[in-house]
Amino acid sequence: MAERRCVATGRRDEAAHMLRFVVGPDNRIVPDVGRELPGRGLWIGADRHAIARAMKKNLFARAAKVAVTVEPDLADQVEALLARRCLELLGLARRAGKAVAGFEPVRAALGTGRVKVLITAADAAAGAAAKLRSQAGTAIPVELFTVRELSLALGRENVVHAAVNRGPLAERFAAEVTRLAGFRSPARQPNGVGRE
Repeated sequence: MAERRCVATGRRDEAAHMLRFVVGPDNRIVPDVGRELPGRGLWIGADRHAIARAMKKNLFARAAKVAVTVEPDLADQVEALLARRCLELLGLARRAGKAVAGFEPVRAALGTGRVKVLITAADAAAGAAAKLRSQAGTAIPVELFTVRELSLALGRENVVHAAVNRGPLAERFAAEVTRLAGFRSPARQPNGVGRE
């Protein structure tokens, strides 16, 4: 995918690592996380701070060359859209037989060497997460979702650990998780009851 220039920082990066916004018919800035809406794209690094900078310095309007309205919660809207996109991909991976959930199934999957992404709930107890991370090898560790979010995505109760095996779905999931990480960190997650 081609490189784009961030309107907030001026840095260039691959479009897959960035966020696209468009000016809607009512001159509102609309996030286009799927990069599919019509119109000229305004690109920003996938980072909460970059959006805040663009809003503070009126950079959306400057880049669009027209007066625009930017919702004050734009970064939160983007976070919610990216999280939903990630969790939908995770559910799709489960239905395709590419994702497993639960401590023992995840540990067994890690033993095969086919795991691309190791997911631990952000509100999980630290002990179990450390045990699996020590076996992760080259798997990408992700701790951005709550137990509730993982449970809904995977259609099970109390999902604390999950893994996605290598393949196209895992690649797409990893790319979306990378963009989400600029908006969400384990420290920003709601406090939950730690589980093993």
